[in-house]
Amino acid sequence: MRRVLITGMSGVGKSSVLEELARRGFPAIDTDSDEWCEWMIDPQTGEPDWIWREDRMRDLLTGHHEPVLFVSGCKSNQGKFYDSFEDVVLLSAPLEVMLDRIARRTNNPYGKSEEERRQIVEYVRFVEPLLRRGATLELDTSTLTVPEVADRLVALARPG
Repeated sequence: MRRVLITGMSGVGKSSVLEELARRGFPAIDTDSDEWCEWMIDPQTGEPDWIWREDRMRDLLTGHHEPVLFVSGCKSNQGKFYDSFEDVVLLSAPLEVMLDRIARRTNNPYGKSEEERRQIVEYVRFVEPLLRRGATLELDTSTLTVPEVADRLVALARPG
């Protein structure tokens, strides 16, 4: 079995690519929901942090037996699970592209306020380099269409 984590900042196209993979019949789990995440207080900063529910993620990654599983998310505790994925794919795009996509999207309210947009800029500066270090592949979604990104992910997940 091949497990692929699709990660990246808000606005890079994770949800769109996951929808395309699901449309093609692949198991595709978007972890950006209360089903997969919970609020915790970060012991270092004292700030609230929406992290993966570790028991549910562990059950998903050990209990899934189809040939491929695509999981999408970007959480501060995802690194604990990197060894459970054969590939960690970072989707990226220039900040201006991400902010434009976020402003136009209708399926997610995050990033509409000025405060959230400032957060996104900070996350790109500080979080994206951490994601890049943990990634086995990076795809620039400003130069690839959603179907092209899905094609590359499917090719990556094929055995052999």
